[in-house]
Amino acid sequence: MYTKLIIIFSFSFLYGFFEIFMSLRKRPERKIIKSGDKMSVWILSFFISLGYSLAFSIASTKIGRIYNWDTFFATGSILVIIGLIIRIKSILTLKEQFTYTITKIENHKLIETGLYKFIRHPGYLGQLIIFLGIATSLSNWLSILLMMISVSIGFIYRIRNEENFLKEQMGSKYLDYQKRTKKLIPMIY
Repeated sequence: MYTKLIIIFSFSFLYGFFEIFMSLRKRPERKIIKSGDKMSVWILSFFISLGYSLAFSIASTKIGRIYNWDTFFATGSILVIIGLIIRIKSILTLKEQFTYTITKIENHKLIETGLYKFIRHPGYLGQLIIFLGIATSLSNWLSILLMMISVSIGFIYRIRNEENFLKEQMGSKYLDYQKRTKKLIPMIY
């Protein structure tokens, strides 16, 4: 049990370092034309941190524990891998268009290939699956609930700001893209 907790905790830190590394590495080489972030990156970070804190805190108790640890650990690990693949694929699809803050960069283009052909925010979908996987691997239904409520609040705020900014910057082109695609889940939402 403790070995699995150490693995989950270690992976969580490694994933955090991956995101920090990507944010530093993927700073736009192009000139930023306009920013529309409205602190959403900080608000999202707060809700992710809150989700982690609540999920790991409750998992350290017996409250909400599910005693089928191996199955939940394996399921959570698979979800983390799937989420990481989606996250990385979405970043690679955007290439130089990818930024961590909501910004318009020089020669900004709307990307409609890869996963972006079906959903507008595959990177966020990947992250949500990662957080679901981490919480699931803790084998505690309250951890899953607390993590997903918290991070979902952060992502809803972030997506709303991002989509408003993109509509403002791209106008009818983005509105048409919204009509053809879903936010996070193909054919559903």
